[in-house]
Amino acid sequence: MSRFSRFRLGTVGGLLLLTSALPLAGCARGPDVASGLALRRVIIYRNGVGYYERAGHVDEPEVAFKVRTERIGDFLATLAVMEQGGSSVRSASFPVELDKDKDAEDDEEDGEDGEAEPIAEHRIGMPMPPPPPKKKKKKADDRETVRLTLDGEEHDLVVGYVAETPVWRPSYRLVIAKAGSAGETKADLQAWGIVQNQSGEDWNGVRLSLVAGAPLAFQATLDKPVVPPRPVVTDQGEVIASVPVGETSLPTMAPAAPPPPPMAAPQEEGGERLDDLLAEAESAKDEAFAEYDRAPTTGATRSTATRSAPAKKGRMGANYGGGVPAGSAAPAPYPTEMPRPVTPSNPRNVNALAAVAVEGGTTRYDLPFPVDIPNKSATMVLLLAQRVPGEAIFLFSPDGGVRDSFSHPFRVARFTNNTKGLLEKGPIAVFDDGAFLGQGMVDPLPPGAVATVPFALERGLAVTTDRKEDELSARLAKIDGGQLYIERDWVYHTKYTIKNGTDFDAKTLVKHSRIPGTRLENPPKGTEDNVGTGSALVPQTTPKRATNVLDVEERRSFTRQIDALSPLADDAVKAYMNDARADKLVVAELKKAWDARGRLRTALDERNKLQSEQATLERESEQVRRNLKAIEKIKDDPRDTVSRQNTEKMRQDFTERLGKASSRLGEITKRLTILEIEVNEQSVRLRDILASIKLEKPLSSP
Repeated sequence: MSRFSRFRLGTVGGLLLLTSALPLAGCARGPDVASGLALRRVIIYRNGVGYYERAGHVDEPEVAFKVRTERIGDFLATLAVMEQGGSSVRSASFPVELDKDKDAEDDEEDGEDGEAEPIAEHRIGMPMPPPPPKKKKKKADDRETVRLTLDGEEHDLVVGYVAETPVWRPSYRLVIAKAGSAGETKADLQAWGIVQNQSGEDWNGVRLSLVAGAPLAFQATLDKPVVPPRPVVTDQGEVIASVPVGETSLPTMAPAAPPPPPMAAPQEEGGERLDDLLAEAESAKDEAFAEYDRAPTTGATRSTATRSAPAKKGRMGANYGGGVPAGSAAPAPYPTEMPRPVTPSNPRNVNALAAVAVEGGTTRYDLPFPVDIPNKSATMVLLLAQRVPGEAIFLFSPDGGVRDSFSHPFRVARFTNNTKGLLEKGPIAVFDDGAFLGQGMVDPLPPGAVATVPFALERGLAVTTDRKEDELSARLAKIDGGQLYIERDWVYHTKYTIKNGTDFDAKTLVKHSRIPGTRLENPPKGTEDNVGTGSALVPQTTPKRATNVLDVEERRSFTRQIDALSPLADDAVKAYMNDARADKLVVAELKKAWDARGRLRTALDERNKLQSEQATLERESEQVRRNLKAIEKIKDDPRDTVSRQNTEKMRQDFTERLGKASSRLGEITKRLTILEIEVNEQSVRLRDILASIKLEKPLSSP
C-alpha cells in the first residue's frame, strides 16, 4: 500500500469516540465476506463503497473466502493480494450459477434436493386434484466460497477488496469567538464523522479512515457467465425480393432572384448621414450632365434658381454598400421578491485528532488509533478541531422557500476552510457566547474556500430592491472600409436600500444575481464574484438606526456601426485621439478626417438654417400674394377717400414685404448653391480619408 504523508490539525485538543448503543435496523445475518485472515483496515468513502484489508500468516495451499452471492462480482473486480517477497497466488476459483431448463429443474426437484407435498385422498366420483407443487430445499447459507490457490509455502498475505458500505456522514460545530484586539474575527471549527457498520461482522482493532470525495465505483458482475449472441449466416441463393423503383424529374423554372437586402435601420441620433450626402452629390452630378445634354448647341447652360429636392436616402460606392448590419441596432436588454445550552468543549489531546492526508484530489482522515465497532452499530469520531477565520454577519439572499427573505436578511455563519482538506456537505450547529444560535447546511468546501451558512432570519434589518437600465459611453472599436464601428455599454443599475433598525452596526452581504454576459463595474472593496454560482456577494455596512443604499452596476458591451456625422461617432473618435495609447498614424489620419468633418458639419448647419428660413419666407410670400389678390377684388366707394387710402396703404405694404422676401430668397438661393458645393466636396474628402484608415481592434479598458 502507498504511504501517505500525514500532518496534524488543530491547536486545541481532545478526543471523543461515541458509539451508538442502538443497533441498526436489519435482520441478523452472517458477514458479507468471511475468512481466516483477520480484518485489519477499513476505508470508507462517500459513494457507497468501502475498502477492506485483511492480513495474516498462511502456511496452507489455499485461502478460502465466504462471500455473499450478491457481493462476489465486486469482490472479484477489486481483489488485490500483496505478499512480502512477491506474489504467490496461482488462481482464484469460485462457483458459477448456471441457468437450468425446466426439465433439469424437474429432474432435480424429483431428486434429493426437493420433497413433494402429501397427495390428498381421492374420492370416488370426484375429479382427480392436481398434483401439489414441489418444495425446493432451502439453502442453509447464501454465501459462496472463493478459493485462492497458493504455492503451498508459508506467506504473510495482505488481501484488499471493495464492498458495499454505508457512506460516512459529516457533522460540524462552529463556535464564534470574540474579536481580537486587532479586530480580526475567529471561530473554532469541529468536524465529526458518523460511521455505520453493516458488514455483518464486528470490527475489532481495525484502523479506520474516512475519505472526503467520491472516487468512481460501479457494480461488477464478473461472476455471471456471459455468452454474447452471434449472427447466423446461411447461404440461400440470390433472389430479387422487390422491384426497384425509378425516379421522375419534373420540369422546373429558373430559380427566383434572391430577396432584396434589408433596409438600413434608422439612425437613432437623427440628422444627416454621410452616405446620404454622398448620394446627393452623385445625383447632382448626374443632373448636371443631363442638363448639359439638353442644352442648345450654342453652349448656353442652364442654372437652377433653387436647390433641388433632396435625393432619396441610399448608399453609394463599394465602401458604402448594403444596409446597417442587424447587430448595429441597440440590443434588447435582458428581461427583467430559551435555556442557554452548553458550548461544545474543545478536545484536550491534540495528538488524538485524525490525521489528514491529501492525495489524488481526495482528502483522507486517518484515525491515529485502532477502533472497535460492533456489527450493526454506529460510531461518531472527532476528525478535527481547529481555529479558523470566521464571524457571524448578515446575508440578503431571497429564497423562494422563505417568503420574508425577500425583505429581510439571514443571520449567517461565515468561515474559511484553512484545514488543507475538503469538508464534505453536512449539517452545522452554530454557537456564540455560550448560546446555541441555530443550524444550517455546509456545502462541499474545498481548501481555502469560504462558507456562508444561513441559520436564522433577522427582522431588525429591511431591504428593498430597485433596478433600471441605460445605454452609456462610446468607444472607437474599428474602422474598416470607410465605416466606423463603436463600442457601447448596456448598463444595469440594481439599488439595494438597507434600513437598520437595530442597536448595532450591521455588516451585510448582498447576494446579487449576476446577469449573464455582464461584468461588474467598480464593485465595492471585498466583493466576491462567484462565477460558478452566477452570483456575487457584495459587502455593505449599515450603522445602527440608519439607512444605506448599495448600487451594483453591471455592464455588457456591444459593437454597432455608426455614421461618421453622428454625435456618438464624434465622441468616440475624439476620445480615441486624446488617448495616449492610440496609434499615432491612425490619429494623424483621423485628425485630417475630422477637420473635413468639422467643415462639413459647419456647412450642413448653415445649410439647414438657411433651408428653414427659405421655407418660412416662401410660405409668407405665398400668403402675401394671396392677400394682394384679395385686395384687387376690393371695390371702394370713390367718394370714401379714407377707405381708398387704407386699401392703397395695404397694397403698398404687401408689395414691399413681397419684394423684401423675394430679395432675401435670392440671396438664400445663391448661398445654398455655394454651401451645396462645399458639402459635396467635404463629404467626398471625408469618405476618402476614412477609406484609407484601418483600425482592427479597440483600445483595452484602462
